[in-house]
Amino acid sequence: MVASFGTYACMYGFRKPFSAAAFTGADFPAGFKVWLVSAQVLGYTLSKFIGIRVIASMPPGRRALALLSLVGAAELALVLFAVLPAPYNVVCLFLNGLPLGMVFGLVLGFLEGRRMTEALVAGLCTSFILADGFSKTVGTALLDRGVTERWMPAAAGLLFLTPLLGFVWMLRRIPPPDAADTQARSVRTPMTREDRARWIRRHGPGLGLISLAYLLVTVVRSLRADFAPELWRALGATVQAKDFTRSELWVALGVLAVNGAASFVRGNRRSFFLSLGISLAGLLLGIATLFVHKGGSMDAFAFMVLLGLGLYLPYVAVHTTVFERLIAMTRDQGNIGFLMYLADACGYLGYVGVMTFRLGSGPSSDLLGFFRTTSLTALILAVVAIVLAARFFSGPRYKEVRP
Repeated sequence: MVASFGTYACMYGFRKPFSAAAFTGADFPAGFKVWLVSAQVLGYTLSKFIGIRVIASMPPGRRALALLSLVGAAELALVLFAVLPAPYNVVCLFLNGLPLGMVFGLVLGFLEGRRMTEALVAGLCTSFILADGFSKTVGTALLDRGVTERWMPAAAGLLFLTPLLGFVWMLRRIPPPDAADTQARSVRTPMTREDRARWIRRHGPGLGLISLAYLLVTVVRSLRADFAPELWRALGATVQAKDFTRSELWVALGVLAVNGAASFVRGNRRSFFLSLGISLAGLLLGIATLFVHKGGSMDAFAFMVLLGLGLYLPYVAVHTTVFERLIAMTRDQGNIGFLMYLADACGYLGYVGVMTFRLGSGPSSDLLGFFRTTSLTALILAVVAIVLAARFFSGPRYKEVRP
């Protein structure tokens, strides 16, 4: 858990610190920062589509080297971002996101197929909750110390490089699943094109509904993460560097406790539907938070924490339990990397669509209004998708296959 948490948290040091800067100097429609965020997300999204094949077929022995190579390419892109003038350096954020989108799948491969996978992956997922805030804290601190906006992202990446090497070394020391793990959760193997096509044929409608819900949650989660400084200010709060980490710490603790507990449920089918229930509860919490805050009876800190918890409960449940237990329940040959990247590709494609709409709508000062409307619409639709997915997988063909 420490190795996976540390590795992915360090990856965020190469991806998110730039979002702590305002980037108001360049004259761009909708704002220069929106273009930078959109370019990085576009690269990250393309990476998810590439990862559907690459991560699903990656041999275990090549994961560590691939991971370090991808992060190295991302840091090089940040150096180029500092060197090239605007607007040409926008493409560097695309090149930064392109390799980083496959890091999660490589780390996840070390953890899946174990009796404690949910607890391990819940620990991994808290990294992208906490690291999102912590990386902004680091970026803000560098800016406060006189590092320029253009060099700050590359400087932040260098700070995370040494610990990253140590955590990847730890990942390589993790032993493979033992016989009891395999009996409880099934063998996880690299997938061929035929294996991937077989999964789509057998489970396509259910996977599509889960991916739709995941897409909708990803859109809101990404807006909340990428424009956190602007949202805090729009909420009337005076945000300090430590506030990004402090708010996400509470979210991470709640998500870790709820989703990690699923590892104690032995029945794969029971745990699968429990994870859908957790997802539904999180979505309803998010909807309630939006309504209560609009009524004026909730401060900015509580709003960001409760909405974050409502978003990350379903988001992390998909990572930790939904696909892990679906594979174990059906005993079909496969791995989480394929299913996770299928959902991730859909999720980030949806976010690209939202950012494209934002770019096309021109400059707007009402970020909070846009965020509220988008969030409420997305969460309501996600509730419908989760309910329909639960109905699909409750059919007789999904009775648990015993090992």
